[in-house]
Amino acid sequence: MPKKKGKTFPRRILGIDPGFGRLGIAVIEARDGAWVPLCYGCLETKKSMPFTERLQALYTAVHDVVKKYKPTCATLEKLFFSKNVTTAIQVGEARGVVLLACADAGVPIIECTPNEVKQAVTGYGKADKKQIQQLVMMQLGISGKRMQDDAADALAIALAGGALHTWKARTGRG
Repeated sequence: MPKKKGKTFPRRILGIDPGFGRLGIAVIEARDGAWVPLCYGCLETKKSMPFTERLQALYTAVHDVVKKYKPTCATLEKLFFSKNVTTAIQVGEARGVVLLACADAGVPIIECTPNEVKQAVTGYGKADKKQIQQLVMMQLGISGKRMQDDAADALAIALAGGALHTWKARTGRG
């Protein structure tokens, strides 16, 4: 892992955009001063599955990604207030399962607000999804016209986590 002045910086970041029907997940790695994507995509659960089985599937999938890629930290987006209380609660429960999977594996967790993610990726806290996706693809050297929104969000969250983790390590905060 890269070090500076006795501080440890992240080498691999797991980024997660929480959800129970579709969860965005990405792993990026620091190489030669740049972030490189190792994997990204969406974990989807079927609506026909009982909710507890959907949560169990998310736990297993996140656990498997953590086991395979061995991230040095994980970044999750904090929940924002939702008008649909039932959905907000279920996303919160899915988020709790993800936090547990990371904690079980001993992976430190950083939480970012949606505005912190936008600010870290675009320099503007009110950027739209299209701007974020374009800049994520440019920063990570991903070609193509488009990717799933949740995968792009997970990559953006990983980039924000890398920036926040590095800042905290350099400043001794957090």
